[in-house]
Amino acid sequence: MTSEQVKTKDAVTPRKSKRRWTPNIIVFACNWCSYAGADTAGVTRIEHQPHFRIIRVMCSGRIQPAFVLKAFERGADGVLVSGCHFGDCHYIFGNERAVEQFERTQRMVKLLGIEDGRLRLEWISAAEGARFAEVINEFTDQIRDLGPGPFSSRRAGSNNGKP
Repeated sequence: MTSEQVKTKDAVTPRKSKRRWTPNIIVFACNWCSYAGADTAGVTRIEHQPHFRIIRVMCSGRIQPAFVLKAFERGADGVLVSGCHFGDCHYIFGNERAVEQFERTQRMVKLLGIEDGRLRLEWISAAEGARFAEVINEFTDQIRDLGPGPFSSRRAGSNNGKP
């Protein structure tokens, strides 16, 4: 008997799957802190949601609105931008630039009608593997609650880009 089956008095019947929807999450992570924090979470085997793709960038301040909008356009359900804590930036003021870029990106995302909760900015250091796991778990749950993104092929009534 497998875990997908339930033994009853008369027979073994298939159990209804409780598999949850898997969101498509893109994480833009600073090379020096956030990416290393994600690596720390993995190396120390801290349990966290695996439903994300990391794009390593040299600095969170380099994340332009076009990068985030392209991620949504290509079907991302959520986008997380992460960088160094203030005062720890390898490029001195990169994270301050990240805040400026993020605010600009938020305005564009709002203009396009994409829900606020689909875009997030977090500061995660290389030593904060547990924090990375916590953030990715929270964000995954938040995106699950929102459902598929506005350009996702999994939205109700979607024809997967076919005319």
